[in-house]
Amino acid sequence: MNIAIVGGGAAGFFAAITCAEANPACRVIIFERGKAVLEKVRISGGGRCNVTHACFDARELVQYYPRGGRELLGPFTQFGPAQTVEWFARRGVMLKTETDGRMFPVSDDSQTIMDCLQNAARLAGVQVRTSARVEAFQSLSSGAWQLRLTGERTPLVFDKVLIATGSNAAVWEILRTLGHNIVEPVASLFTFNTKDTRLRDLSGLSVLQVHLRIPGTKLSAEGPLLVTHWGLSGPAVLRISAWGARELHRMEYRFPLEVNFLGKTTQMAAMEDLWRLRSEQGKRSIAANAQFGLPLRLWQSLVHTVRIPGEQRWADLDKKNAANLALQLTAAVFQISGKSTFKEEFVTAGGVALKELNFKTFESKIHPNLFLAGEVLDIDAITGGFNFQAAWTGGWLAGKAMAGSTISASSPP
Repeated sequence: MNIAIVGGGAAGFFAAITCAEANPACRVIIFERGKAVLEKVRISGGGRCNVTHACFDARELVQYYPRGGRELLGPFTQFGPAQTVEWFARRGVMLKTETDGRMFPVSDDSQTIMDCLQNAARLAGVQVRTSARVEAFQSLSSGAWQLRLTGERTPLVFDKVLIATGSNAAVWEILRTLGHNIVEPVASLFTFNTKDTRLRDLSGLSVLQVHLRIPGTKLSAEGPLLVTHWGLSGPAVLRISAWGARELHRMEYRFPLEVNFLGKTTQMAAMEDLWRLRSEQGKRSIAANAQFGLPLRLWQSLVHTVRIPGEQRWADLDKKNAANLALQLTAAVFQISGKSTFKEEFVTAGGVALKELNFKTFESKIHPNLFLAGEVLDIDAITGGFNFQAAWTGGWLAGKAMAGSTISASSPP
């Protein structure tokens, strides 16, 4: 049985290996349009490869997927982070868990993951063709699939095909002509641009736990915040950008962002704390003594914003300035005027409509013997190894299905 894998990324390799190992009679070929395979694996996580996340409860895991969570619940019970860890361990690659739950190879080198996948593919007999662009594919009356490669006159015929090209406009257009609905792709996981003077000269500064809210919407997020030379970044911003990918696209990335630098502390509680400091630290300078664990430069910027003189002591703080400072601390509004994306972490919200896929096998409901996995689907997650986990899971289930294997709860990874 001839199996074609279109796309040499995480999902494609995982499917190819799984299929070839499950059924050695399968002849599996990966077609990668680029000169190298597993490029996103190589550059992810700053070159360390955030393989998965230490979240072993499928019901909890799906909460990290703005799109696709409901559909992935069943697949994650078959092959989730625990199975991913075991899969790599059985092939000699141990993963470690960091304090935030992200899991990396103990080598802290993505090359370790790439070598593991490529070695496993080679040992399983998978053929890998690079610089091989599939420019067209169509179903035949026999149920087989015909692929046409750029620069080659003779089309190739395969019994089954997996499309794992990631975000690819040309592939989406082919799938659309085949009858699949494509959800409009928009950016996810992006940072916010703002020229607000309160952030001037604060680039590189971070706050451990903030609460973000976009007024007029239901969007909110918590987590660390990072000030950059173009605006605001960090996990909290990336989370709210992922959950709000479509809504923020419609707003053309221009909207107010409310930042509570004190997490969930209310303005009233902050006001009470400031008034208490007035009596406890009366002789000390307000600007020179940062409070609430905030970085000094950020504290001084907010104090300056409410026009408290640099030399003023806590004992001289009046209620008006205290209220204004409490407002800046808990509900500072920044006007966002655009977005910036990380090329190495770029994720798209959009792709093949999920209702058109059988999530037990990742086979198309419209065309038999056509499988889809990875970011070609309308599935995406926040940062932390979740997007790779969706790729491993989809690839594993598709690989098993293409091999003709029966999947049970006891099936080893």
